[in-house]
Amino acid sequence: PAMGIQPLPMLLSLLAAAIPLSEPQPMAEERFQQWLLESDLQQLELGCSDPLIGATGVRQQQIRDRLLVLHPAPDSFELVVANATALLTCGSPDSAARVLNRISPAVGEERRRWLRLRWQAAAAGLDHREAALALRRLVNGDLIALASLELGDGRLGLDQLAEHEAALGRQAEAAAVLLLAPNPQRLAQAADWLAGADAAAADQLLEQALDQAAADQAWGLAVELLELQLSLQLAAGGDGARPRQRLQRLAAQLDDRYSLWRLEGGDELDLGLRSPRQPGGHAAVGDSPDAPSP
Repeated sequence: PAMGIQPLPMLLSLLAAAIPLSEPQPMAEERFQQWLLESDLQQLELGCSDPLIGATGVRQQQIRDRLLVLHPAPDSFELVVANATALLTCGSPDSAARVLNRISPAVGEERRRWLRLRWQAAAAGLDHREAALALRRLVNGDLIALASLELGDGRLGLDQLAEHEAALGRQAEAAAVLLLAPNPQRLAQAADWLAGADAAAADQLLEQALDQAAADQAWGLAVELLELQLSLQLAAGGDGARPRQRLQRLAAQLDDRYSLWRLEGGDELDLGLRSPRQPGGHAAVGDSPDAPSP
């Protein structure tokens, strides 16, 4: 049938639908090379994540190389920080560390910012030795201060230092760091690190963690701690009788059928069982007037 006379807006919409829109194309190579030479720090940093500019791994590497030589002799602290931050954004923590090494601020806020960036670069580059050193210097050796040092994304300095020490194979030192400001989770992690060298000490740490969890009525955590204690005792050659009995009793009091099923070594999962993370599972249990005992 004939379309007849259509209003102008409708004709325009029909015309637009009939003409396919072309996808944006990456910057041409010649233009990219010119952009690379003309761009400042901020533009280079943004270009790393722009698919129309840093479209390939080769181009991103060229951007990182350019950032590294853009200000070889910086004249200000802020310029060094901006340069290192751009390199971190572009996924080159090793180059960011090289830029940061161009200066060494004295005491004060600049030094704290510099050390935080050094930690960030080292951690991103899995340089655990340098990362641990930066954190220790950040608090002038007062490691307890790391317990309240926020590093972003919910990370605290004390836990990060312990992780770096453990990654270096220094589990005893890592555990000692966590025990400077213990809570049930840190006690459990310390016990896990110590279990291979001192099973008795690890078991004692878990007992402390269980006491704290019970005092806080954190029954979901108590179940996890008992499961860890059972696992470590079995790994050390014990029978795990005591943590198994306590875990059975606590799971029964919480109506935690999932944990009971696991203890019994069930092979086929009953779909009616509650996972600890689902509503009604042990991780969702709150305060109870009739407090169970782990």
